[in-house]
Amino acid sequence: MDWHYSNDLDEDFEITKSGKNDQFHGGNSGWTGYTWNKNLFPDYKEFLQKIKEMNLKITLNVHPADGVRWFESAYPKMAKAMGVDPETEEKIPFDIASDEFINAYFDILHKPYEKEGVDFWWIDWQQGTESKLDGLDPLWALNHYHYLDNGEGKRNPLILSRYAGVGSHRYPLGFSGDTHITWDTLKYLCYFTPTATNVGYTWWSHDIGGHMAGAQDNELFARSVQFGAFSPINRLHSSNAPTFTKEPWRFTNGAGAVAREFLRLRHSMIPFIYSASYKTHVEGTALIEPLYYYFDVPNAYKYKEEYLFGGLLVAPVVKKSQKDGYARVKAWIPEGVWTDIFTGDCYVSPNGGKEVTFLRTLESIPVLAKEGTILPLSKDSGNSTANPENMDIWVYRGNGYYELYEDGRDFGVDKCAFTKFTAVLDDLGDHLEQILTVKTLGDVEVLPKTRKMRLSFKDIKNGEITLYRNGEKIEIAPLYSNFAAIEIQIDYCSEYTVKVLFNKTTELENVVNRAIDVLLSAEDDYFEKISTHDKIVNSESIEEFIQAVEQSKLSPGIKERLKETL
Repeated sequence: MDWHYSNDLDEDFEITKSGKNDQFHGGNSGWTGYTWNKNLFPDYKEFLQKIKEMNLKITLNVHPADGVRWFESAYPKMAKAMGVDPETEEKIPFDIASDEFINAYFDILHKPYEKEGVDFWWIDWQQGTESKLDGLDPLWALNHYHYLDNGEGKRNPLILSRYAGVGSHRYPLGFSGDTHITWDTLKYLCYFTPTATNVGYTWWSHDIGGHMAGAQDNELFARSVQFGAFSPINRLHSSNAPTFTKEPWRFTNGAGAVAREFLRLRHSMIPFIYSASYKTHVEGTALIEPLYYYFDVPNAYKYKEEYLFGGLLVAPVVKKSQKDGYARVKAWIPEGVWTDIFTGDCYVSPNGGKEVTFLRTLESIPVLAKEGTILPLSKDSGNSTANPENMDIWVYRGNGYYELYEDGRDFGVDKCAFTKFTAVLDDLGDHLEQILTVKTLGDVEVLPKTRKMRLSFKDIKNGEITLYRNGEKIEIAPLYSNFAAIEIQIDYCSEYTVKVLFNKTTELENVVNRAIDVLLSAEDDYFEKISTHDKIVNSESIEEFIQAVEQSKLSPGIKERLKETL
């Protein structure tokens, strides 16, 4: 909001001092404004240019209710357009029911700034639903006209707006209002956001981390950013307070570092999120959905903060960690095999699903990929939102299919391409073989001329990898030892097939190997960890494993964590 004169408006323009603090002149409120604040932006054009050079987009917040007043740089043109003598300094009232005002509102107040670099507008109307035309809600009208205006030139139209009521989802990204800095607020937003899909409002943004009030809490900030990374619009916003900020480096004890990592992860997920938004456009399937859309059982309704994000199962942390360093999240896992994309924990859920309590340190929240999931990530550096030259495709063993959608609308080309991924898991007796095929179709000219793609089979260790291009075997070296992965230079005219042959493992082997990883990170007595480790690795059954854990003197939290996937 402070891009224009706001708190310092009265003093800078001597409104009250000159006697112009009256209804005729429009008063001295800084809520509405269209003139760049030179105290903060001595050369706003240079500022916008520098932002563009950083490969960032620009939006400005507007509260248009107070119209256009005598001190605005655009006032003379607005006055003439509305038939007012500029010499009178009479306020030009906001009138969304007037054709003349609407045209001048865009042509004089907004389009010049758009030409200088402003990409879209945040419409922060809060002044009620009345206008000079019965039944015309000013905010609905503002959304309608701003959306149409922003869509000129084959761009994907984009606006951000305060909530205008049920049904107003047609145009804007939502803004849920000035949230408080509390755990209860975070918990409610995790419920509110997928539930809004029930009325078609699928693109909500929130003041991630809280806007005001409450109390600063480093863990709460990190958990909020983690939720934001897996919500439709990850928008951080706060009040202009001298002792509060959203800059990650201001949050200590690891919270800021965690927030930075999740902000980077969110940026890397742009191909995944953009493909999901295309799916919303053509199928009506939302990016974020409640569990009960797909699982009509009581537990799908019971766990209100748990949801699906592009098919990923997300259970955000909404309570502060306990003294042992673990946050607890009680959730429900639907039937099938699910793998946490951060911890690598694998959960096998029976028919009807199962309830589980996740234990997580500050570094992650439970985000589970079902067997056969394919997750495309950009590995390009910087702030680019272009179709990526470097990609990392996360693959989870099983049968699955995924279509990556990419287009040229960002640079004015109304064409698109699809990269199709098909995963098949074959049982070969003593071994399993994961097969992945990759094929690009459509208008490949919208894609980078060169593309390097890393194919990462995140839950397969010690796999023997073979690559084929158009059926011909190609020699290529694996990248890692802790999971199967290769990197290939993509030829869009070719079809690629990757086969990963790996050994079957028993449930006990999986549990023991996971337990070793848990113990490596666990904070507890040195000798007790070694003793427990030795008993665990020598267990000959799941029952012996459980007995070794329960009879240990490890803290209760570590014991819970060791048995979590059983």
